[in-house]
Amino acid sequence: MRAVHIPERIAEEIERRGLSVVDLLAFSLGLDPGIAAEARVELAGKYLAEAEEHLARGDAVQASEKLYKVVEECIKALAELYDTPEHREAAREGRWWAQLLGKAARRLARELNEPRIEYVWAVAYDVHVWGFHEAKYTVEDVKGDLEHASWLLNYTKQAAERRATGSAQAQRRANLA
Repeated sequence: MRAVHIPERIAEEIERRGLSVVDLLAFSLGLDPGIAAEARVELAGKYLAEAEEHLARGDAVQASEKLYKVVEECIKALAELYDTPEHREAAREGRWWAQLLGKAARRLARELNEPRIEYVWAVAYDVHVWGFHEAKYTVEDVKGDLEHASWLLNYTKQAAERRATGSAQAQRRANLA
């Protein structure tokens, strides 16, 4: 992973607008969904490690937010990979909204026949509200949610790898034609 320095003032403005750097770049540059998904998976892995660190230090509030961010990035990545209407709407608007993420999670669960996607979104949203915003959950309350976020991250990685493999095979076929 190559680290890129973003001046603090710019990072604060991106965050204030409710955006992520990946959202900003994916939408403004029209990144290939596979590339954007790979970036999101990488970011989600970083958030998962940070959640584990916060839990080890006894900080349930920050662990809750990092767990939410893992799931948020995975839902965005899956929505990009499968080009859902919610992803297209987020791209038109230049940002994701919580209701779009919820709708995308529900659609992905249905279309991919994987109900755990919707379940993990519901868990993440719950921990976001009650663990982060309201600071009502303890480390023990949040610890069990690690496995849900970890499952979704692995599921998303596999989906991104399948797409990359499929794209590479399609390119080889095109080159042979």
